[in-house]
Amino acid sequence: MIIVGNGALVTRDQERPFLADGAVAVGDDGLICGVDRLAKLKKAYPQAEFVDAHGGVIMPGLINMHHHIYSAFARGLSLKGYDPKGFMDILEGMWWRLDRALTLEDSYHSATATYLDCLRNGVTTVFDHHASYGTIEGSLDQLSRAAEELGVRTCLCYEVSDRDGEEKCRQAIAENARFMKQAQRRGDDMQYGMMGMHAAFTLSDKTLEACMEALPATAGCHIHVAEGLEDARHSLQTYGKSIVRRLRDKGILGRKTIAAHCIHLSWEDLQILRETDTMVVHNPESNMGNAVGCADIPQYFKTGLMLGLGTDGYTSDMLESYKVANALAKHNSQDPTVGWTEIPTMLFDHNAAMANRYFKTPLGVLKPGAAGDVIVLDYDPLTPMDETNINGHLLFGVNGRSVTTTIVAGKVLMQDRVFQNVDEAKLIADARQQAADLWRRVNA
Repeated sequence: MIIVGNGALVTRDQERPFLADGAVAVGDDGLICGVDRLAKLKKAYPQAEFVDAHGGVIMPGLINMHHHIYSAFARGLSLKGYDPKGFMDILEGMWWRLDRALTLEDSYHSATATYLDCLRNGVTTVFDHHASYGTIEGSLDQLSRAAEELGVRTCLCYEVSDRDGEEKCRQAIAENARFMKQAQRRGDDMQYGMMGMHAAFTLSDKTLEACMEALPATAGCHIHVAEGLEDARHSLQTYGKSIVRRLRDKGILGRKTIAAHCIHLSWEDLQILRETDTMVVHNPESNMGNAVGCADIPQYFKTGLMLGLGTDGYTSDMLESYKVANALAKHNSQDPTVGWTEIPTMLFDHNAAMANRYFKTPLGVLKPGAAGDVIVLDYDPLTPMDETNINGHLLFGVNGRSVTTTIVAGKVLMQDRVFQNVDEAKLIADARQQAADLWRRVNA
């Protein structure tokens, strides 16, 4: 077992949110068994290994509710003939072109590099949405293998779409169904599966129905919703109803379904998402980068939606997304008073609640019985810090690279910025070599 101490403890437990000189003890079962002053825990567990926070901040591991591992190798990529004028050009000219070239080897190495980056940034649980139409069958196993080797919790799905024809669509549905069953058999609460879908404008009613037929009762769907105006217009023009109404009518919405982005929604759409208890995930940096618009987060929040935060593959740094989401909410609403409550609630409270619709062990909180997912940040506050202003300190004082130590299920994966069980340099070198090979293939 381990004790993490000698720092300011941020628990996210309402009963005991902050200890200026706190510590957390994690048992051999990967669960937290004690939260108290360091001296008390050392006395209670004298045989425990001590992990020194060096006066930093100790807090629960972060959760990313919408990532795209397959996008990792696009960093720095220059595509021949790529000159996008809008969102559809970006999808067709960059992402669909890239995923059609991905092999199983590409998927594995992009996953190791991405999970490594997540752990560096204190992200211990990742909900990923994968696409690799170059090789579909077995692709989720490559992500699963990488997650297991690095020790991160993950929930995976494959992006079903009609865009590459009926046969590949069928293979994509089968890949989701196979992996969901496989993950369910694990029993270690480290990996789960969902039915991934691209977006409504690339999904026929026949495909939506086939997805639902293959979906077990224990899982839900992970789909992009109204990310671009083109998606919203397509549904109205083709089906005479909004995307959200169409998805509801096909039985896709529900408490285990993730609707990512949700930018171009009506008031009725918001009510449907709330009534079906569907999870909505905001991805601020990606939406800004793709110039697709901005979800009205303050208004969404007022409806009572289960609203969380993701990165859409734009970054693996959730603390960076926290900063951007806060600033974007203010900028979009032209109201400097918004975002202070909504955004930290999304990241620290709702992300954990959403993740726990799949993972059984309580996440995002440091209390007895919760997951031993703990991170340490190198942060020495220049102003007083207590339970009333923790979020302000995190917003303005740290980012992902402030993380020095990352622990998942009681296993110390990174300590003092050094990975303990994997060769970080080799993993990055292998990924870089694989990316160079992919670049040659995609530009051939």
